[in-house]
Formats: sequence, structure tokens, C-alpha cells
Amino acid sequence: MKRVQHRNHQEQKKCPSRIMMRLAGLCVFSTIILSVVFSLSLVLRDPPSDAVPISVPRWSDDAQTDKLLAGLLPAGFDETSCLSRYDSLINRKGLSAKPSSYLISRLRKYEALHRECGPYTQSYNKTVKDLRSGVPSQSSSAACKYVVWISYSGLGNRILTIASAFLYALLTNRVLLIDPGLDMTDLFCEPFPDASWFLPPDFPLRAQFHDLNQKSAHCYGKMIKDKSVTASAVPSFVYLHLAHDYDDQDKLFFCDEDQRFLDQVPWLLVRTDNYFVPSLFLMPSFEQELNQLFPNRETVFHFLARYLFHPTNRVWGLVIRYYEAYLANVDERVGIQIRVFDTGTGPFQHVLDQILACVFKENLLPDVNRKQASISSSGKPKSKAVLMTSLSSGYSEKVRDMYWEFPTTTGEAVGVFQPSHEGYQQTENQMHNQKAWAEMYLLSLTDVLVTSSWSTFGYVAQGLGGLKPWILYKPENKTAPDPPCQRAMSMEPCFHAPPFYDCKAKKGIDTGKLVPHVRHCEDMSWGLKLVHNYA
Repeated sequence: MKRVQHRNHQEQKKCPSRIMMRLAGLCVFSTIILSVVFSLSLVLRDPPSDAVPISVPRWSDDAQTDKLLAGLLPAGFDETSCLSRYDSLINRKGLSAKPSSYLISRLRKYEALHRECGPYTQSYNKTVKDLRSGVPSQSSSAACKYVVWISYSGLGNRILTIASAFLYALLTNRVLLIDPGLDMTDLFCEPFPDASWFLPPDFPLRAQFHDLNQKSAHCYGKMIKDKSVTASAVPSFVYLHLAHDYDDQDKLFFCDEDQRFLDQVPWLLVRTDNYFVPSLFLMPSFEQELNQLFPNRETVFHFLARYLFHPTNRVWGLVIRYYEAYLANVDERVGIQIRVFDTGTGPFQHVLDQILACVFKENLLPDVNRKQASISSSGKPKSKAVLMTSLSSGYSEKVRDMYWEFPTTTGEAVGVFQPSHEGYQQTENQMHNQKAWAEMYLLSLTDVLVTSSWSTFGYVAQGLGGLKPWILYKPENKTAPDPPCQRAMSMEPCFHAPPFYDCKAKKGIDTGKLVPHVRHCEDMSWGLKLVHNYA
């Protein structure tokens, strides 16, 4: 009995130590679990390594409205997946005007249609099945019809043509799908909630994109020439050739009578390098809808660009890092976009002379005093940052050296910056296009902007920023023009190759003189652009 009691007493003495050991083990285990959970939370919370380390803000009701750009943007996206979509207000002005309530409602309706008809939905799969068979099924009443944008030309052209194709899709109740090409997914976030705008890789006609041309049997212009356009024989798809080299038959796309036939076709495949929006405004069938969507005609690309084009986190990192390092803490930002069409090795003196003549004449930048070593000023001088973009570094270096070597006549401090100088355009180079997209966006963040004639790069920047630029005239015979530049009538891009045709009279006509809001461009006398209240 004493031995049993003694053994029990010993075990009771051991119990506290066992309990302590178990508690200690439990604490260690809990610590490990908490550490793992916290680490996972950081991984899941933080953006990928190539994203910008900006925390997602908590928005008040008023701020929520602002971050959605007065309702232009849809809510509901994962903000960390595309930081530029909602964070862009950190570094830029708001919209240049308020979008119409009708435009906002139509965008929400479009998003619902895209959700219903987007890639791999039941409706999409059915329409693709009909496409594979080559026979459209009740095409005129099909629930889902599509515009497929084929990737083509340089980045500036691609942005302008996607906006054009989207507006056409909006007007015709179609769904826009984008051919990703080589790098589109690396440049742009998805603009529509819950459904991709990128064409799936297994789309049945994708392998034919490269071979589609004006001689293709499904090209609309050739179908007209062959007299194969009949209401009783609607094809499963039609190829629309709307590039700069399109012919008179291709241009009949801009006639209402031809639109009635095209409306029956389930799939329209478009290749273009033109911002063809101005000609849509000349079509009677679209007139009322366009007037409701855009009461102010010069805001078309501005609103569509801010709605559709959001840089990926990789590109947004390039934008934010450069902006905060060189452009954020100044009184004024001046953008100068240089596109040189001369052959040979630059920089060219006549181009530099023209740039300086423009910025001095229009008081965009201060002149320098070449006779005085320094100018005394009281207090902190006004600061200006000049953002220059060009394939050559020579122009920015000369302007930078000028402001370093001589004082300004106003006492202002001027810094000159150029993010990249790639030497030549590299349309299919991924990093080249990422830098180009970042530079377009950076230019849009400036307060005043100077652009080059004929340049789609400049058109994108001015449209994104809601800026009416000063346009540098195209030099002739290696001589700086006089005057060197002109203020744009509007912030809209120029349609470089518009049709000159009266669809009703079936004869040629100057389409730049039909309505007050479609005028010839400042930088291309035969081009067309939208203006507002122009007399």
C-alpha cells in the first residue's frame, strides 16, 4: 500500500511538468501557425513583384464616385490586379468633362452583354459552333454578335483603332473581342468585369488572320465587287479591311445601306490602322445615338480611352516610379512629343529650332539669357519639368544643356527629362512597347503638351490627358516651318484616311464640310477630326 501511494505521489509530481511541456509545445505550434497565416496573408495581399507598392486606399462615398470617374468606370474589380484602374487619380487630373448619364448607362448595358456573350459562355460557344459549321444560325436575330479586332500596326495605332472598334460595337450591339497579338496582355488590364475581352487561343479563324486581305473571299470590298452580297446568303463571317490602303468598295462600310447587310453577320473581323470615329458621326443611322452618348463631341476618345485602357502593373510601375522621381514636385509639367519623319541620323537642327520656336513663341517655356551668367531672384523660383519623348536622345540633351548653361529670363528653374531613347521603332518588341505605353501615359499627366504632326503616339497622350496640344507642323525640305506650331481645335485624334463619298448621291464629296462638328485636321489637311461648337 505504501509503495502504491509513493508511486502515485511521484506521478502527481510529474504531472505539472508534463502539462507545462504540453503547454509549451502548444505555444510553439500556435506561433508557427500564426506565422504561416501571416506570411500567407502578406503573399495574398501584396501585389506581384513587378507591381507598384501602393496600398489600396479606403474610399469614402465621395471618393468612391471620384475613383470611378463620375461613374465612367465599373466597380467590382480586384484593385490589386490592376493598380492603375483606380489609383490613376493619385497622379493625374480628373476627366476634362463629365460623361453623359446616357453614356454611363450604355456602358453598364454593354458590360452585361459582354458578360453574357464573352469567351466560353454558352452563347459564345454556340456562335463559335455555328462559325465552325460555316452556316450562321438565324444570324439576324442571334443574341450575340461580335467585332473581332485583329492586332495590326504600331502601339499608338492599336490604341486608337481599339477605341474605334469598341464604339462601333457599342453602336451595333456587338461584343468586342481583341486579338492579343504578341504583347497586348502585357500592356493592358481587362476593362470589363467578369469576362475577358481577349480572343481565346482556340478561336477557329485565328490561324487565318495573317492571310486575310482585300483579295480574300470573305473581304467585304471583294464581295461587293463579286456581287456576292445578298440578303438571302448571309455568310458566317465577314472581313472588314479598313486600313490606310482600303479601296472604294471597302469604304462602303461607312454607308447605312451596307450596315443593314453587315448587321446580319454574326462575326465581323476588322483590320485597321485608322481612328475612324469621325466617319461614324457622318452616318445618319448612328447620329441620334452618338448625340446622346457624346453631347460634347471632342470628348469621344478621352472618355473611351479612360474607360478601356489601363496599364498593367508592370507598365504602371514604370509610370509611377518615373513620375514620382522627376515630375511630381514641380509647379508645372510640360510635355514635348517628338516624331521625326526625315531619313538619316538625327538629331536635326531644324527640328530643334522648330521645337524651341514653338515653346518660346507660345510662352510654354522661358527663353534663356545667353549674355548673363546668372540672374538673382528673391525667394524660391517657379519650377518646370519638361518631359520629352523621342526615339533619339539628342533633342532632350540639347534642351537640357541650354537650361544648364544659361539662366532663364524669368528666373524659373527648368529640368529636362527623357525616359527612353530606343533609336528606332520596334513594333513587336515587348519592353519597347511597355516603355512606349508608359511614356504616352506620362505625357498625358503633363499640364501643357506639344505634339508632332501625324503622330498617333501624340494623339493617345492628348486624349488620355484631356489636353488640347500645340501641334508642330511637319517640316518640309529640312526647314523649320513658320509659324512653328498651332493650337489644336480639339483633343480628338485625326482620322488619317477618311472616305470622301456621299452614300446617298453615290458620288465624291468633301466629308470635312458636311457638318459643323467634323472638320479637317490641323496636321493633315485631308484628314478628319471631331470638334465641339466649332464655327
